[in-house]
Amino acid sequence: MQQTTRCRLSVIPTVILIDTLSSRVSDRPQRTNTYTADPVSDRYRECLFEWLAAHAPLWNQITYRRRRQYFDEDGDVWEAEYTDLYEEYVPLLGKATCQQLARKNSEAWRSHFELLSLYRDDSNQVVTERPSPPGHWGNRDDGYELHGLVRNDLYTFDWNQDKSTLEFGVGTVLEDRYDFDHNERVTLNVRGDPQWRGDDSRLELIYEEHAAQFRVQHPVRIQSDNLKEQRQAAFTHTLDPENTTRSAAIDVGANNTLAVLTETGDTAVYHARPEFERFQKHSERIATLQSELPDDQYTSKQIQRVYDDRSRKRDHSRDAAVKHVAEWLLTQTVDTVYVGDLTDVLSTHWSPDVNEKTHAFWSHRQLVDRITLTLGDIGITVTETDEYDSSSECPACGSDEVTRSEDSFRCETCDLEAHADVAGAWNLMQSEVGPMARPAALFAERGRDAPTDGAYWQWNEHEWTPANFGEQSWSPDQPSVSEPASSQPG
Repeated sequence: MQQTTRCRLSVIPTVILIDTLSSRVSDRPQRTNTYTADPVSDRYRECLFEWLAAHAPLWNQITYRRRRQYFDEDGDVWEAEYTDLYEEYVPLLGKATCQQLARKNSEAWRSHFELLSLYRDDSNQVVTERPSPPGHWGNRDDGYELHGLVRNDLYTFDWNQDKSTLEFGVGTVLEDRYDFDHNERVTLNVRGDPQWRGDDSRLELIYEEHAAQFRVQHPVRIQSDNLKEQRQAAFTHTLDPENTTRSAAIDVGANNTLAVLTETGDTAVYHARPEFERFQKHSERIATLQSELPDDQYTSKQIQRVYDDRSRKRDHSRDAAVKHVAEWLLTQTVDTVYVGDLTDVLSTHWSPDVNEKTHAFWSHRQLVDRITLTLGDIGITVTETDEYDSSSECPACGSDEVTRSEDSFRCETCDLEAHADVAGAWNLMQSEVGPMARPAALFAERGRDAPTDGAYWQWNEHEWTPANFGEQSWSPDQPSVSEPASSQPG
């Protein structure tokens, strides 16, 4: 079997939101373990590729019928019939898998309508571009996305110190084609340990063509009383219940992924410009490849690989920053965090670079959700608050006679000079907790867009490392996380 003719990874933004939306269905929190896996034999590998390749055509046919209803003036996507399709796919996938795929398709449409409702809400400032309805998972000519589903009660893990395995069944046609014995199931060796433990949810298996490996998404429903214990196990520090009265504000920006200020004036800034430049290089590569396509072709396997690589690297850096700042906040005994909703920033900007930062690279909603999830799991309360004009007013005197250039902020009334995002976090903090003393790490070093004091971190494509400028990267009196930050589970 020539697996390369079947493989195509595509990004469907609406579908990506499913985990977030479906986690609201139950009061029990859902968390996802991620592993890599390999079939234990060539026979299982060939069977697995064929099983995965059968998902996309069924998804596409369900989606096609629902899109016809969607674009029909009098149509209703929920009236689209699709169960007649099962007759063709049950022998390959099994009935339960067909049902799970249809359920996931319904979740994608519910997600779309939720986003559409937000887009049409005049008071909404989160969804600013009209969402697209669910799309297809590739096509016969260019190849299908290899993405499979297994119902929660139809797979088993065997965890072992030396070798762990995952087993699940396939349809009867594939069992016969690959000479399965009675009760024999596809078996994969699994690499990675479950960070989260709870009741199994629907498992997802994805073939990542760029890495030539299988990725297992293993969601679990956690008992609420076990969540905090499991979450804190991933961190070095924990909240001290006798000394957790501090607040902090987080300014989420494009030049800086996070700028954090505590009410005692300690700061941590995670610089995003180098990562955005890498993101832009991927975007330029995508544009070049698209310009070389035939007129009747909108994408290619190579373009999808670049898209996937771009998103993967962006998410890696941001997830690592959130994990690292969570650890830092624990050292600061912070139990309350305010995050700005950036009402003014999310509007359309005249600059293409700013638009790309705002809508593609930045992905404000996704980042804030990650902050809320990670901090909430370790007992830190996260509150979103209006950040309107937070960078347009002087936090020291309240004047609006200010100028901002990149990361530099200056008040023309009181001559305050500051790091712009630290000033924004300062304004946000004062709007929630009242006047506070001037932060210790306030200034922007104009040649480097960095505070001259305070914890300052830069991403090197693998981990967040302390910036090395001047004598120090943080104040001697400021607690810091001594180890570089890399992305970790959770």
